[in-house]
Amino acid sequence: MAENGEKTREGVTPSGIARAVMRRAVTASLGTRLAENGSDSSGWPYVSLVLAATDHAARPLLLLSDLAVHTSAIRADARIALLFDATIGLADPLTGARVSVLGRVEPVEDEALLARFVARHPSAAGYAGFDDFRLYKMTPERAHLVAGFGRISWIEAPDLLFDSAPCSALAAAEADIVAHMNADHGDALEAYATGLLGLDGGAWRMAGIDPEGCDLRRGSRLARLDFNKPVDGPKAARSTLVSLAAAARQGKAPEAT
Repeated sequence: MAENGEKTREGVTPSGIARAVMRRAVTASLGTRLAENGSDSSGWPYVSLVLAATDHAARPLLLLSDLAVHTSAIRADARIALLFDATIGLADPLTGARVSVLGRVEPVEDEALLARFVARHPSAAGYAGFDDFRLYKMTPERAHLVAGFGRISWIEAPDLLFDSAPCSALAAAEADIVAHMNADHGDALEAYATGLLGLDGGAWRMAGIDPEGCDLRRGSRLARLDFNKPVDGPKAARSTLVSLAAAARQGKAPEAT
């Protein structure tokens, strides 16, 4: 079993690649099975586009309307598939990475997870509090990664998910860290985007932080900054963010430690 952060001879493990694709994705394709209701379409596979986020372990989070066709399908059969696609913009999409995650989904009442979702998708703030919208969390069972031609792997859930239990302090402090960075360290966020990710400047903000990296947002643009090693709490996060800011201002990525 691959440990969190473990490297292979070629670089990152298949599970690390899969999590990176999942954590970067803004949307996912949701596959369900339409409920048996006597209609001509009952029992058929059904695919829809949804906004996506992940929790600190990389379990997918979805905010769904009770009125949606896929939600009716989920009520009848909680088994779903999510396709996370990192091929957009490539000259040959089949050379890019994509991961299909199979598992079961259920509604959860968790204010911290809902806040994490809305921070990633500010447009959801307008309906996140409606009575007919609910946050769902997926518990993966397997994932199928295609990372390019010939790079194909089935990944079981224990390998796919990040063991976030030792990092509970980071989850508890996430909202405070994000608020502090946005209020007091906009220059560092700008440096991450321009100096480390090669993006255009302009009022980048932090949208979330987890043990493996942080998410940056500028308007409708989301970007992911991966950490060289996982962080387990506020102290480690601060040290890593300070190191990244220094490296960004020097125009080079910090060495892994």
